[in-house]
Amino acid sequence: MAAPSGIASELLEFLNAAPTPFHAVEEAKQRLSEAGFVQISERHPWNVEAGGKYFFTRNHSTIIAFAIGNKYTTGNGFLIIGAHTDSPCPKLKPVSKVTKAGFLEVGVSTYGGGLWHTWFDRDLTVAGRVVRKLSTAEGERAAYSHELVRIQQPILRIPTLAIHLDRDVNEVGFKFNKQTHLAPVLASVIKAEINKPADTNGNVASDPEPSPSKDKLENRQESGGTTAHHSLLLQLLAQELDCKPGDICDFELQVCDTQPSVVGGALKEFIFSGRLDNLCMSFCSLKALIDSTESLDEEKGVRMVALFDHEEVGSDSAQGAGSPVLVDALRRIAFHFGESSTKGLLERAIQQSFLVSADMAHGLHPNYQDKHEEGHQPKLHKGLVIKQNANQRYATNAITSFLFREIANMHAIPTQDFVVRNDMQCGSTIGPKLASGLGIRTVDVGAPQLSMHSIREMCGVDDVLHSYNHFKAFFEEFSLLDAKLSVDDEA
Repeated sequence: MAAPSGIASELLEFLNAAPTPFHAVEEAKQRLSEAGFVQISERHPWNVEAGGKYFFTRNHSTIIAFAIGNKYTTGNGFLIIGAHTDSPCPKLKPVSKVTKAGFLEVGVSTYGGGLWHTWFDRDLTVAGRVVRKLSTAEGERAAYSHELVRIQQPILRIPTLAIHLDRDVNEVGFKFNKQTHLAPVLASVIKAEINKPADTNGNVASDPEPSPSKDKLENRQESGGTTAHHSLLLQLLAQELDCKPGDICDFELQVCDTQPSVVGGALKEFIFSGRLDNLCMSFCSLKALIDSTESLDEEKGVRMVALFDHEEVGSDSAQGAGSPVLVDALRRIAFHFGESSTKGLLERAIQQSFLVSADMAHGLHPNYQDKHEEGHQPKLHKGLVIKQNANQRYATNAITSFLFREIANMHAIPTQDFVVRNDMQCGSTIGPKLASGLGIRTVDVGAPQLSMHSIREMCGVDDVLHSYNHFKAFFEEFSLLDAKLSVDDEA
């Protein structure tokens, strides 16, 4: 039985440290800092130089890291790998407090296109970020902090209905209402009442229900948030943050699985995990960038990784791929080395640049082989999948696919091809959005996986190494390869 490769073990560490986009960005920050990258801020002037390594974040859920070649001059191109940090999940509503039939439940909104039936009967918890009020001296103005939180133990569960009460479920399929049936159970009312903490005088803390005559938001503001969420949930969060429940001003939390990511299969050839789409590509591109910075001496361009939030819901946010965050970074780097008044400076740089849009791909399912057409059946362990779509749901074209494939050929790294069947709808990625917004050459790729958008996905261990090697070779060798390609109307 083969042992998992070192890079697969590193991916597991990354996955287990990143239950949310906020945690994924924090883990990326730590790895970049350990590798000598310097954090900079969009709020302040940048002092970057050739040979330097830098990163910045936006909203704590998007991160862009870059290494400037020692031979970079203004107007040279950018070598970019783009991925995303978010995955489909239930997110807690602004007013999450729900009490039904003697149970405390948590109200959630569905984020993205998840396979929601896979969230039933799982050991669940919450994680995300909290805005916390800090202790201050008497008379001083209040101060606040942004902190990550994750409750490790399983505190939530979405139970399915017994087959005795749903006799036809195996014949007609499992059907449920996302509004009424997807609310996770937190506790029973009677146990929550018995276990409420007492104040210093021995009085049990109250958890009043909102008055039906008042608007929920107004109630929430008037009571300092205590009616918006179960006091039990706030107590659990406060324990993790080592603060008082009243110090929690607001939060962005999502429901997540407590089962860790693991290497599985009889031959230890698979990775079983949540959020492989798209933390697998995020990790592989990040590690490739970090490891490629040992060879910046001859680099004339800028190597960059951009990990965006909100891809699963269309990327249209201040920190999504549809925002100006990437072009802002390109502009600031280009103009730092040249005059901002130089006409066409950024446009010239973009036309010399290349974007790899890296998002997981649909591997051939052994039990549903008819979902793929015969000539385009990506298999696990066989390398990155180059995605194409005639209707521009993917941004790949003949030039970009050739360049990316040629890099693989130079190192005997396998690649595969995918187009969706004509009688099926095609998903999309950040590729077309960035390609159309920037005018940058783009190829859409991804490692093959099964169970995409399930709470528990799977991919091949070998493809993690294939992806890392391919991305690293892209950073190190694309500039030389691109210089050999002659296109008449662009020469």
